[in-house]
Amino acid sequence: MEKTLGTKRHQRLVAFLIEKREAAGLTQTDLADKIGEYQSWVARLESGQRRIDVIEFEKLAEVLEFCPTEFLSATKT
Repeated sequence: MEKTLGTKRHQRLVAFLIEKREAAGLTQTDLADKIGEYQSWVARLESGQRRIDVIEFEKLAEVLEFCPTEFLSATKT
């Protein structure tokens, strides 16, 4: 299996999460506070420097109020 950082799928995931955060009217700091992380954690995620595991994704979906399957359904190939 290839590395996932920097792939088109990873870039789409990052763009999706940024879009959801901005649609929720949250800054990176606001989101970090809501999920119990530092702003730098969100910045690394949004710059594509870190992966996101399924539990983190589920928490982001809860906080940003989207259904996790929304992204998964949109990216089926």
